[in-house]
Amino acid sequence: METFKRNIAIVCGGDSSEHDVSLRSAQGLYSFFDKEKYNIYIVDIKGQDWHVDLQNGETARIDKNDFSFLLNGKAVLFDYAYITIHGQPGENGLMQSYFELLGIPYSTSGVLVEAMTFDKYVLNNYLRGFGVNVADSILLRRNDTYDEAAIEKRIGMPCFVKPAADGSSFGVSKVKNADQLAPALRVAFMESDEVMVERYLEGTEISQGVYKTKDKSVVLPATEVVTKNEFFDYDAKYNGQVQEITPARLSPETAEAVARETGRIYDILHANGIIRIDYIITKDQEGNDKVYMLEINTTPGMTVTSFIPQQVRAAGLDIKDVLTEIVENQFND
Repeated sequence: METFKRNIAIVCGGDSSEHDVSLRSAQGLYSFFDKEKYNIYIVDIKGQDWHVDLQNGETARIDKNDFSFLLNGKAVLFDYAYITIHGQPGENGLMQSYFELLGIPYSTSGVLVEAMTFDKYVLNNYLRGFGVNVADSILLRRNDTYDEAAIEKRIGMPCFVKPAADGSSFGVSKVKNADQLAPALRVAFMESDEVMVERYLEGTEISQGVYKTKDKSVVLPATEVVTKNEFFDYDAKYNGQVQEITPARLSPETAEAVARETGRIYDILHANGIIRIDYIITKDQEGNDKVYMLEINTTPGMTVTSFIPQQVRAAGLDIKDVLTEIVENQFND
């Protein structure tokens, strides 16, 4: 008797500058998934071109009416979508809305949470209301007039200029004086119609993954990010210009505080699947550690060397089992 196997779409690509990074995450996920339990297909999305990359090197067009495709003349329908698009439309609620309409379970949080976590300024102000520490920031929209001196007085220098609604790898600049604001804003506005100018915080940058199911809560060991670059930019992330230390070199008390905050934020958002939360650990006037949230990634990188697989290994877990738990959590009663 043939064992039933769910059809899983690894949905990748997208329309942001991180399209190719997403394809690498898809390959990582494909290698991680349990092939004996699932039929795995990579679905590449860019604009109106939605297709499945078949194992023989050919492609098959996705029918957007029901998110199916033809294989050997038969329609293949998907039971589950694992979204690994970095940026739009997979990280801002659009793909989630589509799958909601079709009734297909998916790996990320819901539409509202995805839209909110995609907009860094909205997210920071929302979580501030729950007592989460975040850096002070202001929002600028395309064609807004702004006063460089007023921004410097409010936010201070240096500061970060980053697209408010996009991934975290492109368009980000560390600005050291007011003269650098205008060029940094131009770069950021190439990625997003809204730009956030954020206070610079000195400290140790860490990143921590978490997922929860009906049966368990798993906060993974944090990763410490050490780079000689000005900040954790694209080259640091993807071209090896970084030292990643898992678990992070934190005191037991701080490690516990960060893990507790990670779990709390997950619950505040009613998140789903694996998310990764980035923090910076600063010192207060008494020299005590203070935890500030930087941003949340709801479709974190999933290459073999990405943070989440690193943290899963450090926790003594098998990424194949973790993915199975996440998928089956939405089918088990």
